[in-house]
Parts: sequence; C-alpha cells; structure tokens
Amino acid sequence: MPQGPAPADSLEGATGRGARYSLAVPSRCSAFAPKIFGLGLGLVLLASLGCSTNPATGKPQLAMIGEQQEIAMGREADVSVAQQYGIYDDPELQAYIQDLGMQLARVSERPDLPWKFAVVDDSIVNAFALPGGFVYVSRGILAHVASEAELMGVLGHEVGHVTARHSVEQMSRAQLAGLGLGVASVASRDVRQWGGLAGAGLQVAFLKFGRDDERQSDSLGLRYVVRAGYDPTEMPKIFHTLDRVSQAAGSGRIPTWQSTHPDPGARSQTIARAVSQLAPDEQRGTLNREIYLAHLEGMTFGANPREGFTVGSTFYHPDLAFRLDFPSGWQIVNQRSQVGALSPEKDAIVVLSLVQGSADQAAAEFRNVGGIVMGSSMGRNMQRFETVSDNPNDQVLTGVVRFVEHRDVTLRLLAYTLDSRWRNAEQPLVDSVDSFGSLSDPRYLDVQPKRLELVELPRPMSLSDFAEAYPSSVDRTTLAIINGVSAEDVLEKGQVMKRIVGGDLPDR
Repeated sequence: MPQGPAPADSLEGATGRGARYSLAVPSRCSAFAPKIFGLGLGLVLLASLGCSTNPATGKPQLAMIGEQQEIAMGREADVSVAQQYGIYDDPELQAYIQDLGMQLARVSERPDLPWKFAVVDDSIVNAFALPGGFVYVSRGILAHVASEAELMGVLGHEVGHVTARHSVEQMSRAQLAGLGLGVASVASRDVRQWGGLAGAGLQVAFLKFGRDDERQSDSLGLRYVVRAGYDPTEMPKIFHTLDRVSQAAGSGRIPTWQSTHPDPGARSQTIARAVSQLAPDEQRGTLNREIYLAHLEGMTFGANPREGFTVGSTFYHPDLAFRLDFPSGWQIVNQRSQVGALSPEKDAIVVLSLVQGSADQAAAEFRNVGGIVMGSSMGRNMQRFETVSDNPNDQVLTGVVRFVEHRDVTLRLLAYTLDSRWRNAEQPLVDSVDSFGSLSDPRYLDVQPKRLELVELPRPMSLSDFAEAYPSSVDRTTLAIINGVSAEDVLEKGQVMKRIVGGDLPDR
C-alpha cells in the first residue's frame, strides 16, 4: 500500500508507553466552534465554557458537563438500567465481573470514579457504559466469550468510552448546537436544565457514538488490557464472534453490541495490527480460560421463559401465573415490565404493563392524563377512551383500558388504534384485553430456562461427535459460535466445552 498520513482507523498509544501509532481524531473543540459562531467568538466561548484536555486521549475535548454532574447522570440512568433489564441474580458472578472491571479501572486515567461493573439479565449480545463509570455486560455476551482476556477486551472498550468521556462530549455538542437560541442558557450550572439530559434515563445509556469514538475506545481498551497484564491477542476475537452471531441470525438481526459498534471486521483487523506492533513482552499475558468458564456454569441462556413466553398467539407468564391471548398474526414483544403485540399494519396495539398502586389508583391516574377522554364502560372493569388534541393534524386514537389486581401486582391492559380503524379493530382488541386470566396448568407454570453447562472432553472429537455425545437444546451453529470453534475443528482431549441444556417449552 502507498505510504501516507496515518489512517483514520489506526490506533494510538495502546499501552500508554509511546505513540507508535496514531488515531486521527480532529480537535473537536476548535472544529465545531465556527459552525455555531464566528471563529473568534466561538473559540473564546469554548475556552470559557468547557474546552479541556482529556486525560485519557491527551486531546482537546468539548466538555460542558462537570465530573460530578456526569456521575449524577450515570447514577440516575443506572436505576433505569436495573428497572429495564434487571440485574442477573448471581452474586458470585456479579462480584467476579466487578473485580475484573476494577482491574481495568485502576489502570485507567480516571481510577477515582465510582466504578460499577454489572451483568444485566438480558440474552442479547450486548455491553454498554453510562457516564461516570457504570459499565454493563449482558449474560448473552458472557455466554459467547471464551476467556477472561477476551472479556477484558469488551470491558476495556467500555471503560474507554467512560475515560474518553464520549457521552459527555456528545451531550455537550448537542448543547452547544443550541447556543444560537440563547448563549445565556449555557451558563446554567444545573445540568437538569440542559435539554432534560439528566432525566433521560436509558436514553443516556444508548447514545450512539461515531466511528472515531468507537475506534478510540478500542485503542483505550487495548491499552488497559495490556496494562492489566492480560493477553491482548484475545481482544480481536470478540468481533469475529459477533460476525458469526449476525450471520446466523440473518442480515436483519444483529447483536446489539455490533449494531451500536459498527464495522467489527475492520476494527478487528485494526486491533490485530496494533497488537502486532506491541513489544514482545506486551503481546503475552493472562488468559484464564478455565477460570472464566467456571463462572458460567449454570447461567441462564437465551430468553428466560419464567418472565414470559409465547405459544402461538397466547402469552404465558409462569412467575406471575397469568395468560393473555393476543390477536392472531400480530408481532409480540416481551420486555421486563410489559408485553405487547403490534398489528401487521402497525396501526393497532395491545400492551400489558405493570403499574404502581391499586387498580383504582392506577385507573384514576390514567383518567387524569391530559388529552384523554373516558367513554362508556364495557364490563369486566374495561372502559373505552379517546384522545383529543388542539392540533387538527394529530391523529385521534380510540381504545379500551382495563386495570387488574393480580398476585400482589397491578396490571394495566391497554388496546388502541386509529379512530378511523376502530370499527374493524374493536372486536379483536376487546377480545384480547378480555382474555386475561389466571394460569394454573403445570405445563406452563413449571417451565424452566435453558442453562449453560460445561463438559471436559474425555477424548479428541469433532463438533458433530460432541453434539451427539452431549446433546444440547440449541442447534449446532449456535453450539459452534458459543464455543468459538468451527465444524471442521478437532476438539482436543481435556478441552472444556459449553453446551446448553433444558428449556423445553409446551408446543401448544
């Protein structure tokens, strides 16, 4: 290839011991200022309002949110993460992940943040970081990682987002973009006045970073992995695994960590090149494959049916012991605090949600929501409603709502569609809301999730041999991906392999 300036996807200072490679990240403070103001006024305002040098990257950075405000925002969003996903119920695994994460945090440029590393109860292959030092990995990504060193690459990348203050910079840029509407508003020291960012909850957790930020976090993650004494050659492997998960799922469905962290193939090659440029002693380190795998024994794999599952168009919730029929052919989506179904035309919906208070209290709160007019009673605590608006361009919605007290919780059943479609949609919507009932059939009450189990191979064998000798409740493609092997590989005697057991659901 022709020689020239360092490419934009090259890495800088992976170990912090020298700049043998460079990351082409523009000076965001000076580059952004002329777009909002004249160059002179822009630079003066930036200098006074929040342009500083980031300790991790060594580069100028727009940061109009102070560290204590950053931490407060992270803590608030941390509560939303726990509510939305739940924290995986395994104290030993949680302590283990916290310990691994702290090894990276201590060698970072921001060791004094209130770092928290946790496993969220989600089957999606995912990892993300909040401002202020709150880092999460899903049990889904843990099941696909093969060693401590590989996991440290994932955690290190997320630590890099925090130390580089990517969320803070992104929010600061959003605030700066609004300065033309009133520069005085920036002088406010109350972060809650800055576009409602502090109250954004999970929106803060899922800010989309640009490719430069992702590459920079890869660089920083590699730096921390090496500083912590782990094998950096494992770091590129996670991107290969993400590619395999994506291909197995189909082009329309990709792992969350891949969808928010673009171009894994190129980034894997970039990291591999950076590793090859490290000093020989830096290219070696701790692997800890068996120790890591031991912590996964018995971990839930895939969606947990205890939190709800669907057979046909009927939704069953074993832990709360209820069932609900959705209209046939509708797309059903189950989340931690609600389950819903969307019509094929995407113009009608049925949603069951957990709500606070008694049924009467929740009903009163719903009636008091602005823009809602309650109509006639339809029996079984079901009532019709319509939306109203002063804007003639707004669509009018018509639906039914029902509140039920069940097993020490209050549930709201809400079904609605466009007013123009109500006549055709009324019967399936009402039937769905009316179908809610208690669940007593042990076939549905006693279902259990799939679990990850470890097997030490007694002899060399192929993947097919392994699948036949130790049957799994997942297909062989998934089995190969979670073990990081291919169908052609010869598995060695003594090798520890993952398999998935249990999780059978009723077929009707």
